[in-house]
Amino acid sequence: MTETLNDQHPQEQEQQQEPLQEPLQEQAQPDPLEELRRERDEVQERLLRLAAEFDNYRKRMDRERRELAEYTAGEVVKDLLPIVDNLERALQAAGPEDSLRKGVEMIHKQMLDLLRKRGVVPIEALGADFDPNFHEAVSHEESAEHRDGQVMAELQRGYKVGDRLLRPAMVKVAKGA
Repeated sequence: MTETLNDQHPQEQEQQQEPLQEPLQEQAQPDPLEELRRERDEVQERLLRLAAEFDNYRKRMDRERRELAEYTAGEVVKDLLPIVDNLERALQAAGPEDSLRKGVEMIHKQMLDLLRKRGVVPIEALGADFDPNFHEAVSHEESAEHRDGQVMAELQRGYKVGDRLLRPAMVKVAKGA
């Protein structure tokens, strides 16, 4: 059989080999349309990823900005709490017929309204069980009238805004007799 192939003319051999080479060449060259589709898909995927990353960045910045604003507002409110304490002391010291009492009451009410508008709420301590998350024990006192660990007296009111503690309540706690 090798003799028959070799006996053929060289032109005939080339013609027989050419059809084999053409399909190989066609397969070796990528389809330009398919390549464009693949590039389009890659670009679209990158675009979607970039859009998702930007959306996440925007949400993170909004959350951080909101948290910073809440923290700053909490710090300003924390600075106002001693003023509220002093107004309460002035009301306790003033007699019922004191001429300045009405003015101090009005200012105190305005301050409490402002705090309430900002979401600040006082911590109810009197009669509650001592909670170190919200109370600061200033003293312990034996008492037969109160159960062990119960807050007997509130020396300074505590405040919180949302779940954030601004200032713990300073309290006197009962010890079992």
